[in-house]
Amino acid sequence: MSGHSKWSTIKRKKEKTDAARGKIFTKIGRELAVAIKEGGGPDPNTNSRLRDCIAKAKMNNMPNENINRAIKKAAGEGENINYETIVYEGYAPGGVAVIAEALTDNKNRTAADVRHAFDKNGGSLGASGCVAWMFDTKGLITVENDGDVDEEALMMAALEAGAEDVSDAGDAFEVTTEVAALGEVREALEAAGYKLTSAELSRIPQNTVSPDPALYESIDRLLDMLEENDDIQNVYHNAEMQEEE
Repeated sequence: MSGHSKWSTIKRKKEKTDAARGKIFTKIGRELAVAIKEGGGPDPNTNSRLRDCIAKAKMNNMPNENINRAIKKAAGEGENINYETIVYEGYAPGGVAVIAEALTDNKNRTAADVRHAFDKNGGSLGASGCVAWMFDTKGLITVENDGDVDEEALMMAALEAGAEDVSDAGDAFEVTTEVAALGEVREALEAAGYKLTSAELSRIPQNTVSPDPALYESIDRLLDMLEENDDIQNVYHNAEMQEEE
């Protein structure tokens, strides 16, 4: 057990309103489509990437009907849209490194939207590779801590399944894995009865920066604009900002 998770201090807690859930479902639908095209077809038994994506959808309470519809659509039943994966990198105010991962059917539209978000909020969109080296791509599994979870037992189960580390994030435990081990560790923890609230690949900053509190508002606006864009799947940053009481 590595102690308190630094990663938990820089994740931004978002209220899951109905509108926010709708956006999440849209984004996951795109992930399902790409997982089928790039991962080996619509059968989750033979497509581990799709299997992980379906698990993510269920953890976000995406209805089975929506999941099945997205899979059928991507498999060629109905309108077929090709999504391109693009990673945008840049800086928010205060030298905060930002990465935005997109799945888009119109890269010109998405690039313009991303540039506008950076420019409007005092940031700067950079070239590919300008900040990616500051992050490590890992599997990140969040286990609900309802007070009944035995830390040592969780650590043993996770490590035996192939996890790298387990850390205490207060209201949850965070399990980190190598990219290739994410699915196997997730399935092992689910089989052991743990309640997982998320399990996905994540870019974890190697180090964090502490910007001037006067910049918090502009940093938050930039991150919000990126996260609210339907084309943007994930947004990562390395800012450690104190939560307001």
